[in-house]
Amino acid sequence: MRWSLGFLVIAAFTLAGFSTASAADCGQCARAAQCGKAVDLLAGDSLDGWDVFLEDSNVKKQDVWSVKDGVLVCKGEPLGYLYTKKDYKNFKLGLQWRWAPGTEGGNSGVLLRITGKAVSFLPKCAEAQLKSGSAGDIWGFYGYQLQGDPARFKKIENHELLGNFVGVGLIKANEKPIGQWNTYEITFDQGRLTLVVNGEKVNEATDCDVVAGAIGLQSEGGEIHFRSIHVTELP
Repeated sequence: MRWSLGFLVIAAFTLAGFSTASAADCGQCARAAQCGKAVDLLAGDSLDGWDVFLEDSNVKKQDVWSVKDGVLVCKGEPLGYLYTKKDYKNFKLGLQWRWAPGTEGGNSGVLLRITGKAVSFLPKCAEAQLKSGSAGDIWGFYGYQLQGDPARFKKIENHELLGNFVGVGLIKANEKPIGQWNTYEITFDQGRLTLVVNGEKVNEATDCDVVAGAIGLQSEGGEIHFRSIHVTELP
């Protein structure tokens, strides 16, 4: 088949354009070659990928945590946490939560970069707070270090249960009424932790300890529900 010189020139520029566009698209994602794929942590209504710590070792995981039709229910007692068997260092975590309808809410949290065993009812970790009215606070427990806006930075000493710990107070609350579903978007990229609640950035911490650790969900006294828990690893 014969090709005219003009056609070949046009084709060459067109292919070059596609190549440039593709590279630009990839460039929009930091370190694009290593971008991960979102993983459903509740796939198949299974908790096989999770372990549990409970203060009462006689209580079984299924007595506190159950998942059906994509909704994970935590009864809230005894104190402890469900945590992934896999460790994550840099990641984007998306989830939805609500306090059980008809209740007054309660306390819980998303535990991040968990390292080591539980010290009390908590391990060494960072926490994205879920306490009703305070969702978006950031805490670092049992030596986990982080920094933040000096105006919102907190240092707690000699706490009866948790000893010394640090935190960054949220910028503003953005939770929905108890019983309604909320969305949490949590990004941990190297030393920076960013929290978005219901589409609005509510907090950020910097200079966080960069370590790989499990992701956990707290059982802390109130019935709380979770769904759509997805994690995407970042390079």
